[in-house]
Amino acid sequence: MRILHTSDWHLGRAFHRVNLLQAQAGFIGHLTATVRERAVDAVVVSGDVYDRAVPPLAAVELFDTALHRLADLGVPTVMISGNHDSARRLGVGAGLIDRAGIHLRTEPSAAGTPVILRDAHGDVAFYGLPYLEPALVKDEFGVDKAGHEAVLGAAMDRVRADLAARPRGTRSVVLAHAFVTGGQASDSERDITVGGVAAVPAGIFDGADYVALGHLHGCQTITERVRYSGSPLAYSFSEADHRKSMWLVDLDADGSVTAERVDCPVPRPLARIRGRLDDLLADPELARHEDAWVEATLTDPFRPAEPMARLTERFPHTLSLVFAPERAPDDFRVSYARRLAGRSDEQIAEDFVAHVRGAAPDAAETAVLREAFDAVRADHTVREVAR
Repeated sequence: MRILHTSDWHLGRAFHRVNLLQAQAGFIGHLTATVRERAVDAVVVSGDVYDRAVPPLAAVELFDTALHRLADLGVPTVMISGNHDSARRLGVGAGLIDRAGIHLRTEPSAAGTPVILRDAHGDVAFYGLPYLEPALVKDEFGVDKAGHEAVLGAAMDRVRADLAARPRGTRSVVLAHAFVTGGQASDSERDITVGGVAAVPAGIFDGADYVALGHLHGCQTITERVRYSGSPLAYSFSEADHRKSMWLVDLDADGSVTAERVDCPVPRPLARIRGRLDDLLADPELARHEDAWVEATLTDPFRPAEPMARLTERFPHTLSLVFAPERAPDDFRVSYARRLAGRSDEQIAEDFVAHVRGAAPDAAETAVLREAFDAVRADHTVREVAR
């Protein structure tokens, strides 16, 4: 069975104020052309179809177009909801859409109930594990501790139990939206840390022939059977070096896997340039970036006059301007933001406690801070879903 694995469409998302809807529509066209030209048997979309719980109308219309095109091809499609989606909204009409061969899996309770597709060698069971917010699904899965590893492990126990009851030789594909250990993050993914831990081990998916992951925006291989497709478009300058693609996966009769990357269209390349303004404007090596979307980091000791206007004369698609003056680390003018760079909210809170009272929080206090951050994030998720 030939499977096309994609994820993290984020329909409705902009890139530094640039509307990406046309580029996203171009990707949908590329996706359907690939399905037709490469004789794809099934499409899997591993979450974050939309960029937010209540997407703009234009994004919903584009999703509707994608559904119609996929249904017209007669190729089954399995989709799950991600942490950016409203599972309830995305799942509206799932029963009706199912009749067209588009299988939406947004309910955690259905984790152990697969979509069964068939090829010349027998059944392939597709299990959809939508994004599992630990605080919201721990009761469903009967786990005491609300953590990603606990709820995903319980969901996979249901998958393995169902698979064990099926005819010998049934192959399996698991769709999941999670941060798996070994994956490389970018700046455009929403933090899903719980209890100070975001990642789960790849071994949690043992027993599945192929695991189609979503959430991280870089295409990457965790193991030969566990892969991220990444997002089809770049959504932050941290993805400037990404090669955006989908996985074309061949699942053989014995469950073995071979995978090939299929490149996605690039609406405009990204470039990150750094240096003093006059040097950036004069450097002939930067000519190749003059048509790119540009993030410029200026290292001038003092902020130059009209930097954006001057930059856009040479780089008309400059979207982001960052100031990082070349100063000694102990210079009082080094920005607070630079001192906090790369630190989590929890670490910043712990540093604040240490600063105001002269001693770092102890283990019990650290646990209280962690629980507070988890509670706020879970409450935000609940509010997003309820909108």
